[in-house]
Amino acid sequence: MAASTGNAFDFGLFKRLLKYAHAYRWAFYFVAVAAILLSLLGVMRPYLLQLTIDNSIVPQDNDQLFFYISLMVGVLLLEVIFQFCFIYFANWLGQEVIRDLRVNLFKHMLQFKMKYFDNSAVGRLVTRAVSDIETISSIFSEGLFVIISDLLKMIVILAFMFYQSWKLTLLVLVVLPFILYATRVFQKKMKLAFEEVRTQVANLNTFVQERITGMKIVQLFTREGKEYENFKAINDKHRKGWVKTVWYNSIFFPIAEMATSITIGLIVWYGGLRIVAESEAITLGVIVAFVELSQMLFRPLRQIADKFNTLQMGMVAANRVFGVLDTQSSIPDNGEIVIDHLKGEIEFEDVRFSYVGDEEVLKGVSFKAEAGETVAIVGATGAGKSTIINLLNRSYEISSGRILIDGIDVKDITLKSLRGEIAIVLQDVFLFADTILNNITLNDPDITKETVAQAAKDIGVDQFITTLPGGYDYNVKERGIMLSSGQRQLIAFLRAYVSNPSILVLDEATSSVDSYSEQLIQDATLKITEGRTSIVIAHRLATVKKADKILVMDAGRIVEMGTHAQLLKKENGYYKNLYEVQFMQEEETL
Repeated sequence: MAASTGNAFDFGLFKRLLKYAHAYRWAFYFVAVAAILLSLLGVMRPYLLQLTIDNSIVPQDNDQLFFYISLMVGVLLLEVIFQFCFIYFANWLGQEVIRDLRVNLFKHMLQFKMKYFDNSAVGRLVTRAVSDIETISSIFSEGLFVIISDLLKMIVILAFMFYQSWKLTLLVLVVLPFILYATRVFQKKMKLAFEEVRTQVANLNTFVQERITGMKIVQLFTREGKEYENFKAINDKHRKGWVKTVWYNSIFFPIAEMATSITIGLIVWYGGLRIVAESEAITLGVIVAFVELSQMLFRPLRQIADKFNTLQMGMVAANRVFGVLDTQSSIPDNGEIVIDHLKGEIEFEDVRFSYVGDEEVLKGVSFKAEAGETVAIVGATGAGKSTIINLLNRSYEISSGRILIDGIDVKDITLKSLRGEIAIVLQDVFLFADTILNNITLNDPDITKETVAQAAKDIGVDQFITTLPGGYDYNVKERGIMLSSGQRQLIAFLRAYVSNPSILVLDEATSSVDSYSEQLIQDATLKITEGRTSIVIAHRLATVKKADKILVMDAGRIVEMGTHAQLLKKENGYYKNLYEVQFMQEEETL
């Protein structure tokens, strides 16, 4: 992401943002034309007021008065029409741009590899995709076009003022440099202040989202008081960021108002003296028009400063969004082989991998799973079991070695077709706030409700679903909170089963479920692994004993390999010791 600077405006960033408006350039040009017409119509009002005073009110000509009033009403109606078009299409353009930008951002985020999400706060990414992009829309609706319109209006006003009286115009311009300097300083300070505000908003979103998600832990460990104090500290930083912007506004706007009042005083003083002395062709109408014109000249300056704040906030948000868009953190999808069915032969050849730097998690892992085999992986926590299943479908990139499926390097297979042939059931089951049916099919139109119902019967999990209110249409709420951990696990098994994968990967976690759900999970495991290659992180003796091959892992290496019977024959073997400590106790209770 581009570094923060004190520069008032980043034209490179703005030019990049304008590319998203190219598809709607007709609206862009229409709004620009409306801005030009509004600047011309804006000058017409004080000029008509001048003519009304000098040509009808002073000479007391009623016919002329009616004529000029009619003209002012006509100009006012045209201003209303073009103001409506200006506001509507500027906002419409802003919404179209952020829709396209948000879709582009989300599509880009979908391609990120898991390592990126491991290192990125969810709340910060949500801020980028939602509130930051919403802020960008104000560049078009409240910032850019309003500033352009005001600048045009100022140019037209100055030209007209010089035409009417160059001496009165010079009086106005005496004060103008002070306003311009104050505006420039104000803009720079506000940009830095708004960058701080956006940073604190992201921090606040991240903190709140994490604490709400982890509220159970907060309450179980009685951390409410501490988290309350932490929230107060973060919220106070957010408040200080906004107070800084208020401070700058509090200084600038009184200065601008004072400059306007001084200018009006100079116009009335000098113009009045000239009228009394009758030394110049300055009329009462000219003085009234200049008072109005000077306010119209300085008002856009104040508005430009205000709208520039909006523009700055939008640019800061755009900088952050483009920072995510510029992040290259996707798994290279350079494979050209498209597969629609696999036999399921899996081979790891001296695979090495590390999540962080040189801290290797897998240290030269090699094994082969024949087509249709069930391979169980056992070992202590942190041995590298889950890493193996994370690498199989390229959620992470290996450091060295090769992973082959049916003799083909997974890097040579397109990611979509590779992952379409592998189904994974993780220990931590994630369910969306949606119906059971949609959580199973993931909104795949090719998987019908009838197919899901039959699949549920096949693996013996239909009974608990049909007893829920609404059955398959039951909404499980956020993260599946309405279901028990065992039920969530069964839904995950069913989700994997209906996808009809060639390879199945299971993190068979049943330690936190009741005995009834555990039995259902074990039965479902037997059913869905039947006839397909399966890699199972085994937590239960039943799965281990029935596996065709057992991989025993320790500290990132495979230390033993074989069947249950073969491994038990090894004196002082790792698996034998593990069996005697963990699995034998389980066997005795069966």
